[in-house]
Amino acid sequence: MKLLHAADLHIDSPLRGLASYEGSPAEELRTASRRALENLVALATSESVDAVLFAGDVYDGDWPDYQTGLFFARQMSLLREAGIPAYLVYGNHDAQNRMTRRLRLPDNVHVLETEGPETIRDEDLGLAVHGQGFGHRDVTDNLALAYPDPCAGLFNVGLLHTALTGREGHDTYAPCTVEHLAGKGYDYWALGHVHTREIVARDPWIVFPGNLQGRHARETGPKGCTIVTVDDLRVTSAEHRDLDVARWEHLEVDVAAAADADAAVDLVAERLRDLEHTGGERLRAVRVSLTGHSGAHLRLWREQQRLVNEIRALANDFGDVWVEKVRIATRPADAPAEGAAGLLADLRRTAAELRADEDAFRRLVSETALLSGPLPNEARGPGRVDPADPEWLRRIGDEAVGLLESMISEVREG
Repeated sequence: MKLLHAADLHIDSPLRGLASYEGSPAEELRTASRRALENLVALATSESVDAVLFAGDVYDGDWPDYQTGLFFARQMSLLREAGIPAYLVYGNHDAQNRMTRRLRLPDNVHVLETEGPETIRDEDLGLAVHGQGFGHRDVTDNLALAYPDPCAGLFNVGLLHTALTGREGHDTYAPCTVEHLAGKGYDYWALGHVHTREIVARDPWIVFPGNLQGRHARETGPKGCTIVTVDDLRVTSAEHRDLDVARWEHLEVDVAAAADADAAVDLVAERLRDLEHTGGERLRAVRVSLTGHSGAHLRLWREQQRLVNEIRALANDFGDVWVEKVRIATRPADAPAEGAAGLLADLRRTAAELRADEDAFRRLVSETALLSGPLPNEARGPGRVDPADPEWLRRIGDEAVGLLESMISEVREG
């Protein structure tokens, strides 16, 4: 028996954090979740899997129209044509009470109940799938406790959307422990909700496959599904398969050796070149962070806009690479000791040096994302947003430094 376990498809999830500039691949990223599902269906067919397991959050939320549902139904019809059944539970994003629109799915798709746990048996295949979907978003009960006993003589799968006892960046919905799951006597737990692939245990197998497609810069690295091979009612392998069409990367580039912005760009180019030979044909969406104790620290800030666009321009030379954001996280070459005290000293000195060059500071403030576009009328006028006013520049600089100092101090004291 061969099963495909996937979760957190988030079909048509809205784009997050996409900078708008010439050449940004907004359309390619907008359709990435759909194309990843198409890859899943193609993989299921080529691998001749016996069933597909969806562990919640197929949708990102209520559909703006019926197109999202039509797309998913079409993909499930393709599985039906290949003779492949699918089993599905709702998660917190597509909980039953959040969805105002529904479409009837093909008869090969089995949606498990939300009122209580349900078991669906396939005697011919030798499979029993136990599960319960979310009736509402904020499920705080341990759903797994009420899951039925295993079916003798069948391969038993528990299908569950949960964060177990908690995972960073994920709300603790349907909380449970590994011991709770193991105590059920199932052969495989197909989990969803956590977007990072994790094999939690192997006796029994408890697996988060991760999400199908990274949605933003914090969801880095390969994304896809897990192919589970079963022999004599025992798991013999659980292998990850890449399905993503756009992959998010975070490059931390040490520019300590850079004497100026151009040298920093050259160092970034060396790291981007490495991406040419990894990840296959897919788009690479890259966030670049410049780090290190650098003599070019102040120059990087003064030439921030040119630096960002130089890096975006050179990315065109390295295949299908798009630079989502460039962060300057350097420190002066002669910076004091590490820690909050050193950061405060860096902050004060950098702010003072930037404000000493009024023209450069005005350009830096004017070119920020919030000020580069049109401002609402209530933000304009005397005493409001006015980068041309030296007094406003001085005040906004002081307020920014004060805010950052208080944030650093809170972390230090906490």
